[in-house]
Amino acid sequence: MYFDAHSDLLYDVTRRRLAGEDHVLEKYHLDRLRRGGVEGMVLALWTGTGQGQTFWRNTPEFADDAARTAVMMDCARAELSQCQPVALVHTVREAEAAREAGRLYAFLGVEGMAAIGADAGGIDRYYASGIRLGMLTWNEENPLATGAGGSAQNKLTAAGRAAVSRMQDLGMLVDVSHLNDGGFWDVIGLAQGPVIASHSNCRALCDVRRNLTDSQLRSIRDTGGVVGLNVYHGFVHADPEKQTAEMLARHAAHMAEIMGIEHVGCGFDFCEFMGPPDNNGAAGLEDASQIGNLFYWLEKLGMTRRERELVARENFLRVFRQVLG
Repeated sequence: MYFDAHSDLLYDVTRRRLAGEDHVLEKYHLDRLRRGGVEGMVLALWTGTGQGQTFWRNTPEFADDAARTAVMMDCARAELSQCQPVALVHTVREAEAAREAGRLYAFLGVEGMAAIGADAGGIDRYYASGIRLGMLTWNEENPLATGAGGSAQNKLTAAGRAAVSRMQDLGMLVDVSHLNDGGFWDVIGLAQGPVIASHSNCRALCDVRRNLTDSQLRSIRDTGGVVGLNVYHGFVHADPEKQTAEMLARHAAHMAEIMGIEHVGCGFDFCEFMGPPDNNGAAGLEDASQIGNLFYWLEKLGMTRRERELVARENFLRVFRQVLG
């Protein structure tokens, strides 16, 4: 069974519910999750408009990040209240109870905090709404930090530093996926416990800003954190012929060599439901039903069954338990 530390399914839930549909997870996604062996996930609130053809471009009534975040949260609550097979959880204890009851479990995360502006008090509002994991940015620059799409040298703002401190005080997981390099190192300097990168690969194997250098991988290891493997084709390899499940397994092997197997996890970032032009997973990992293909290659590369279990679910859940309970 697998734990996915980064799922964008709330994007599809919100898009379809705003168009008048309901029971979106059951109609369109649960079958693939079950066939893929997913036991739990982090459902991310992502309200960005800067990549591809996001539906937000066609909803002028939700023109700012705060409005989009509010409506996505409303849609998430409505959907999860209807979807008996999926339990909304806040702790690993609750996740384990859901699993024992035969249900999938879902934590809530936020992928970019532009909605709160420079108000670090917004972290408390996120926490009160049930969010337990947060990224300061998506790829944009906002009043807290700069994302991977901006200048690599920019640091966290004073408000961003305050937000990280408040997240740690409350017991929220700090996620550095999407941060630029300067902000990344600021977070590491502020870390009082595990820092995670929920969905990032290795820059040594695919040299893009969204992936992590070996020194960044080691620094996450040193906090006790975990890095989640990302299936997005453009983060797997520059050569389209090598954008495959096998190559993603090689990212896992590289992470294990640099950090130790105890710091490698899964944050798949499946986006096939967002459609073209550029949301494809690596070949053999086009949607959640194909997760087993990654683990086939991990075994072929020599990972033991115990090591694969750590990557599949146990490493992230260990960190979640430490921070969330």
